[in-house]
Amino acid sequence: MPQLFFISPVGETRAVEGKVGDSVMDAGVRNVVPGMYGLCGGSLACVTCHVFVDKNTAAHCTPQHDFEDEMLDGTVTPRQANSRLSCQITITDELEGGTFHVPEKNY
Repeated sequence: MPQLFFISPVGETRAVEGKVGDSVMDAGVRNVVPGMYGLCGGSLACVTCHVFVDKNTAAHCTPQHDFEDEMLDGTVTPRQANSRLSCQITITDELEGGTFHVPEKNY
């Protein structure tokens, strides 16, 4: 299982194991990463799994679709160029060592 890293707004790192085929949100919520809520359960109906994807990780993420892009306009913490909804990023072996920054507020 690939190891993923979540960085809190204060710079604390949490390493978690991600199951291939699950979403990054699943790994964050299952491992109680602070700030990862996933209130809609990954159905792309909320923005409570917003993350900032590290530039070295972005190339290994599932491509962003138009609806996710539109949803990111509604995040509590303003979106950035590297914003993603973690429910839309599928964990693959290529995400080993992937780093995701959790915004200060997700709802």
